Order: sequence, then structure tokens, then C-alpha cells
Amino acid sequence: QVQLVESGGGLVQAGGSLRISCVASGNTRSINAMGWYRQAPGEQRELVAGISSFGSTNYADSVKGRFTISRDNAKNTVYLQMNSLKPEDTAAYYCYAKGTNNYGILNDYWGQGTQVTVSS
Repeated sequence: QVQLVESGGGLVQAGGSLRISCVASGNTRSINAMGWYRQAPGEQRELVAGISSFGSTNYADSVKGRFTISRDNAKNTVYLQMNSLKPEDTAAYYCYAKGTNNYGILNDYWGQGTQVTVSS
């Protein structure tokens, strides 16, 4: 089992920056990849950024050049640095992890979410 706890959300002005964090606990060595999703009111949840166990990353087109995902394996923590924030970035941001358990079965894990609000 893996537990994910996000932090760092808040209210910022357009053009500002924010860094949100996700701390994984439990069977963290089973994690293959982690990422950040977001969901705005009336919208479907979308992948914002992902990072694999090998360090490869991918981003949604809407955040490329502005957001950076990184991880600190020693701290079991994944970060999302968000720069040049826009009002359309306003959403609940959810940490996600995909792992393989002791029986080789893939599992999905989700955090509770942290709210990011960008004012115009």
C-alpha cells in the first residue's frame, strides 16, 4: 500500500509561482511512476505532469515551459514547480502514483488533492 499526501496549494496572483509537494509513504519502493493531475470545476481530470522511476518527464501542452516536475527519492517526495501561473491553472491538484505490489499487480494511488487558485 502507498499513501500520498499533498501540500503547498494556495492563492496566488497571475504571473506568480507556487510549488506543491507530494510525500509518499508505505511501500514506496513499489512505485514505478508518479505525477500530478488537476481538475477544475466542470472539467474532467487531466494529467499535468508525470515522472518515471528513471527520471523521464512529460507535460501537458498547456503547462510546458511553465511547470517543472521533479522528485527526491531519498525523501519519497515529488514536486511540481509552477511558474507564470494563469487563472486557467486554477484547479484541485492531485498527486498520483502507479506501483507494482509484491505479486506483480499494478495499482493506482491518489492523494486527497490540494487547491491552487490563481487570481487575475
